[in-house]
Amino acid sequence: MKNCTFYISLILAVTLASCKKEETPTPKVIYEDTSKPKTEVPEDTTQIEIADLPINMDGTNYLIFPIGTVSSDKKVKASYDSNTGYTVSNYGEYQITGYLQNLKFQEIGKDTIYALTDKNVLIETATYLKSTADKTKKQLMAYSLADMDTNKDNKLDNNDIKALYLSDISGKNFTKISVDFQELIDWNVVESRSRLYFRAIEDTNKNGAFDKEDTLHYYFVNLLDKEWKATEIKPLP
Repeated sequence: MKNCTFYISLILAVTLASCKKEETPTPKVIYEDTSKPKTEVPEDTTQIEIADLPINMDGTNYLIFPIGTVSSDKKVKASYDSNTGYTVSNYGEYQITGYLQNLKFQEIGKDTIYALTDKNVLIETATYLKSTADKTKKQLMAYSLADMDTNKDNKLDNNDIKALYLSDISGKNFTKISVDFQELIDWNVVESRSRLYFRAIEDTNKNGAFDKEDTLHYYFVNLLDKEWKATEIKPLP
């Protein structure tokens, strides 16, 4: 009986250790060899580029085409909706969401269609700052996206650090606002000051993850400035 109890305990210990190992989160940052030049993320040849139908944010003069990918493997149907066909984005409340490789813009009444960026990015949200436009007549977009393979797994996905960008509603002046290697937490607009405030976290203990031991940073951007620049503030002692 004692031997049986011993073996059962041993099996449980091994099983728990295995589960604990599997639950270890993938680091968002790998610091080795950071002195080496950045390498391009290899193209995934199993993916087909798709453009969704255009979106016109209410009160603006531009069409926005979300650009994403779906698998070329006919057995993979994760991105296929039998009712709407191939779909790479969702739209609601002046925000486009998805895992998008780009956005393309077209001014209404013109034929030219152009890309937001020529960088390799993965856009999760693209938000029209309508409240700011109503107050200042300046039409802007804010983006949450990954722009670097920070965990060095040769792909851009939601395991990489999220950054904050701004652009005009036309997609022009696409500008990074957050600091490299700081993970965007959240942001909001204070209309009375025409400012966008955001928080980001820095991996100060360099363990590759973001946790309670790391440092929170607080910033604001004056949306009326010709050149957007984040200014750090200290709301805490």
